[in-house]
Amino acid sequence: MEKSEFKQGVLFALGAYVMWGFAPLYFKLIDQVPAPEILMHRIIWSFAFLLILVMISGQLEQVIQLLKKPKKMAVLLVTAILVAFNWLVFIWAVNSDQILEASLGYFINPLLNVALGVIFLKERLPRLQLFAVALAALGVLIQLLVFGSIPWVSLVLAGSFGVYGLIKKKVQLKAITGLFVETAILLPLALLYWLQLDSATSNFSDNTLRLNVTLICAGVITSLPLLAFAAAAVRIPYYMMGLFQYIGPSMMFVMAITLFDEVLDATKLTTFAFIWLALIIFVYDIWRQSKKRKAIA
Repeated sequence: MEKSEFKQGVLFALGAYVMWGFAPLYFKLIDQVPAPEILMHRIIWSFAFLLILVMISGQLEQVIQLLKKPKKMAVLLVTAILVAFNWLVFIWAVNSDQILEASLGYFINPLLNVALGVIFLKERLPRLQLFAVALAALGVLIQLLVFGSIPWVSLVLAGSFGVYGLIKKKVQLKAITGLFVETAILLPLALLYWLQLDSATSNFSDNTLRLNVTLICAGVITSLPLLAFAAAAVRIPYYMMGLFQYIGPSMMFVMAITLFDEVLDATKLTTFAFIWLALIIFVYDIWRQSKKRKAIA
């Protein structure tokens, strides 16, 4: 791998996860808009933005070929529903002052990905990484048994995005093509929802220019991090992508406590402590295994 390619990959990865980390600030700007309506705008304007990118990058022919494959389209229907559900829960969590729960979900996500890989892809993992996954599960279990609550927002976010990633891994599509077709599948529902909508912010002619521009920007806010992630994934090692993955939820965690005055009570702190310990062990073992492979090479 060329040095310049590696540097570009690092910059793309940083860009993707920093953008995801700042996402709550965007949704707080439009928290007067109901979550389902924000989701509708994410779908419509992501479709418009991705259509431009598909045309510019010359991938229209690939999209047309994909539309002729019923099996892949059926799979993309499932992934479209999953990603829309994930977006909706995340928007609702941010605008309901549950950013801590959302950040916990994205801390859990990589560990859940490991578990899904072992169960469904028959991947074999070192014992230390399996121990880290078990430790994270124990943290959630303690919250349920000792504190009598369950971090459902965190588990729904981690679970929906984890299953989404698992299915996408099996489909093997380019980032722009796959995401464009997913938004195209959701577009008719989003447009129908908009037509029957009767809220204070649903009519663009009644809104301020600032609010309308902010809502339209949902397409860029949604698509850019995913495209930067795809560009990084082909330029730097996968384990390094895993390390960058914790930038986003770490930013959300700090933001929730400092900017939005969310309370880190004993329930959340206990679960976070277990997840963080699991992540330290997990990241250490990935780094150790990488060093070992380099030494052998």
